[in-house]
Amino acid sequence: MAQYDVIIIGAGPGGYVSAIRCAQLGLKTACVEGRATLGGTCLNVGCIPSKALLHASHMLHEAEHNFATMGLKGKAPSVDWKQMLAYKDDTIGQNTGGIEFLFKKNKIDWIKGYASIPEAGKVKVGDEIHEAKNIVIASGSVPSSLPGVEVDEKVVVTSTGALELPKVPKKMVVIGAGVIGLELGSVYSRLGAEVTVIEFLDVITPGMDPEVQRTLQRILKKQGMEFIMGAAVQKTEVAKSKAKVTYKLRKDDSEHEIEADAVLVATGRKPYTEGLGLDALGIQMSPRGQIEVGKDWQTNVKGIYAIGDCIAGPMLAHKAEDEGMAVAEQIAGKHGHVNYGVIPGVIYTTPEVASVGETEETLKKAGRAYKAGKFSFMGNARAKAVFQAEGFVKILVDKETDRILGAHIIGPGAGDLIHEICVAMEFGASAEDVALTCHAHPTYSEAVREAALACGDGPIHS
Repeated sequence: MAQYDVIIIGAGPGGYVSAIRCAQLGLKTACVEGRATLGGTCLNVGCIPSKALLHASHMLHEAEHNFATMGLKGKAPSVDWKQMLAYKDDTIGQNTGGIEFLFKKNKIDWIKGYASIPEAGKVKVGDEIHEAKNIVIASGSVPSSLPGVEVDEKVVVTSTGALELPKVPKKMVVIGAGVIGLELGSVYSRLGAEVTVIEFLDVITPGMDPEVQRTLQRILKKQGMEFIMGAAVQKTEVAKSKAKVTYKLRKDDSEHEIEADAVLVATGRKPYTEGLGLDALGIQMSPRGQIEVGKDWQTNVKGIYAIGDCIAGPMLAHKAEDEGMAVAEQIAGKHGHVNYGVIPGVIYTTPEVASVGETEETLKKAGRAYKAGKFSFMGNARAKAVFQAEGFVKILVDKETDRILGAHIIGPGAGDLIHEICVAMEFGASAEDVALTCHAHPTYSEAVREAALACGDGPIHS
């Protein structure tokens, strides 16, 4: 019977990061993973492969729409879908192989298989039982389904199947206008598919800044994506490799149908805890199927912790990574900390969208007095030079103290630009602090400074 200080269940971003941090802190560590490769959903069938396809399809879009303007003449490239998928798979392989190397470097044992917890301090994988002083559940999440919608991963697919379609469909229906639906929808739209997004709510990307929602939807429509809002999908039917989607409009309860070669079900994700034996252990669960944890990420059963998508909070890889490091610190007798108020969210469409902290809606609801400083990328020389001047930076500050409360960016490099604000918020900075910081010219980040200036006496280039 192998004995460890820590066994981590799941080798996704939360699990593998936690395992590495545990090992760095001198703990004898093992990680249980049932996939053939490490990295979990994110690296294998999520964040990384989707970004590869987003990049490839964006390059095609640039060749078709902007190369000639820049004096790059010639026929736009044709799409070799098989080669594009091979590029995507190679990107996955490089990243998952990198984690395997890090496990070996940090002397972490990879226990291959699926785990259950027969009792506190013990993890069963196959017929073997391993002992551990501490167990960390980092089992992640799986796509949610809809009643009446049967996923076959061939015609009606989740994000997993959407990354492996045998060919680019002529028509695609995306159910759900959240991050996954918009990212993968934009990939296939740029590759030539007619993409229609069906969303139950009246807005895309729920929870984001309303102005960002409107701007992104307008830009995506201009790029060719269609939207049917306020619609409840009733069922999907597949016949002869074609799908028929039936939906009702909420405004008048009228029923409609739409046909497609592929249907992407992107209606969110749910915690994956099946087979762990949590009921028998008496571990407390929320009504939404999440594992309940305390401030130290420990469950109500001593020595068993949980992090990432299987607990409350945004289902984001970087949130899981932060928790993974923090729980390792806790187990090692140090002080682990996650600032949940400063976790950025990013949508990797073109333009990118990024946000952190409060929105105007949440501030109004809380009755807080605030100021909004906004700057359009139309006033940013670098953005104009690369055909990405649509969008803006908005910074929200406390009206009395000027302390930054949140930021919302839609534009080039938004996913990277947001971290300037994240660091500022972590240090309790004011908009004036950002405005007084010299920013290199010409860069996209100047738009962040201009938005900070707009919180005071006003931006320069607007």
